[in-house]
Amino acid sequence: VQLQASGGGLVQAGGSLRLSCAASGGTFSSYGMGWFHQAPGQEREFVASISRGGSTFYADSVKGRFAISRDNAKNTVTLQMNLLKPEDTAVYYCAATTSSSYRASDSRFYPYWGQGTQVTVSS
Repeated sequence: VQLQASGGGLVQAGGSLRLSCAASGGTFSSYGMGWFHQAPGQEREFVASISRGGSTFYADSVKGRFAISRDNAKNTVTLQMNLLKPEDTAVYYCAATTSSSYRASDSRFYPYWGQGTQVTVSS
């Protein structure tokens, strides 16, 4: 499974960005997908996930601001980020798991990772 993330950039606080992750190899519709971010000097943290069945789960810090979705026909998962805050600044990674049972917010359950895309929110 190969993952390619895109869509990062520089935005002012209160603005929006849309991240995309394109998957190749395997059967995308059978993957659980997640987004994580990592700020300098900090550990990688969970942001959002979507199961193969479309169930979504969010970190408390992004609830009501971010939305994750998937398009199985296009093999992509998208993270719509609204009302961005400076503390959202980080490298964002998409991840995939083929496990049928996993803890969505735990990065250890995702064996496949994209290369990361930088999101910078200025105040």
